[in-house]
Amino acid sequence: MPDRIVVADGLGKAGLEMLRAMKGYEVEETKGKGPEVLQKALSDAVALVVRSETKVTAEMIGQAPRLKIIARAGMGTDTIDVAEASKRRIPVLTAPGANSNSVAEYTFALLLALCRKVAGGSASLMAGKWDRKPFEGTELRDKTLGLIGIGRIGGRVASIARGFGMKVIAHDPGVSSEQAESLGVDLMPLDVVIQQADVLSLHAKLSSSTRHMIDERRLVLAKKGVLIVNTARGALIDDAALVKALQDGRVAGAALDVYDPEPLAADSPLRTAPNVLLTPHLAASTLEAQKRVAVEIASALSGALLKNDLSAAVNLSAFPK
Repeated sequence: MPDRIVVADGLGKAGLEMLRAMKGYEVEETKGKGPEVLQKALSDAVALVVRSETKVTAEMIGQAPRLKIIARAGMGTDTIDVAEASKRRIPVLTAPGANSNSVAEYTFALLLALCRKVAGGSASLMAGKWDRKPFEGTELRDKTLGLIGIGRIGGRVASIARGFGMKVIAHDPGVSSEQAESLGVDLMPLDVVIQQADVLSLHAKLSSSTRHMIDERRLVLAKKGVLIVNTARGALIDDAALVKALQDGRVAGAALDVYDPEPLAADSPLRTAPNVLLTPHLAASTLEAQKRVAVEIASALSGALLKNDLSAAVNLSAFPK
């Protein structure tokens, strides 16, 4: 009887075909079938593939006694209990490079829409008006972009920003001054980046130390009229503090694609805050990224199961010897 690979969230066709071609394995897709179906499928599964929708909790891992691999089709692991997986010696694989360009481009799509008030102008025209004055925008050239995180995505954003004639500064404790220099970025302490930036763009990983890193204290430090873009993780920002800063004008506008929790609650104050542009976690949703992430994670999973290649695992160092 073949071993089972459970695909709990949507995965691109190319990736599914690669998994189905693996000899000795069968693929079961459980997306949209309910928690009972997923739980039953996991009871004898050897691998679980997820995206951001399915939360892989300690309880879920405990329901899969044969589980050997957890594969995240993407780069973030905050929806996975990595500590529990490590305790059970289950590698957690990711596909970190597949959607970097899509997210970086979307970051600028949001920023340009925010600067030029595209959403408001479109809504006004669709409502039958021809009113240009309220939608006067601002240019990016000669503005200072403050990046919080300059990994794959942040580095690509920096490259795009230079094409717009922006000065780029950044905070990232994991990046050396030599790496930053190669990206044309000046490294600075976080509070200094916030103080100097005309635009703040978030690309940090979510952890206990970065949760609500953009809080009321730091928003008070920011330039009056700063713009904020978040395509990383919603919990990097304290929503209540951001809404207050939008209301009092300290923050001139915010474009958000991620939230804590997701989906965004119907009664969230963000929905009625002034000068916000909200989208439903679309940054990686391009045809190209969907194909790349599916192929990358399927390749990593195939290598892990068939060749014991765990080079894509993020938690090997946590395994007890």
